[in-house]
Amino acid sequence: MQTRNPLLDEFAKLTTGAMGLAQAAGEEAKSAMRAQTDRMVAELDLVRRDEFDVLKAEIAALRAELAALKTPSAAGRKKPETGRSTGAVPPEDAAG
Repeated sequence: MQTRNPLLDEFAKLTTGAMGLAQAAGEEAKSAMRAQTDRMVAELDLVRRDEFDVLKAEIAALRAELAALKTPSAAGRKKPETGRSTGAVPPEDAAG
């Protein structure tokens, strides 16, 4: 058996309306925060992740190219010989 109480019906309607209003206010607050965050990020002039990854790959390729350029030039140059001429006669020539 169900009774109809106008006071409870009005309270239920009021509660339902308040919940809808709270949800709408929550969504509005989220939208405002998102807009504010987007504005702050734009002012900071931050780099996007995809742009950062592209630059990182380019730098890695340039470093590899630089290392490849350094390697042949180092191999092409011979180290100066460290043996010095003392003017002494080698032992084989001294006996003969």
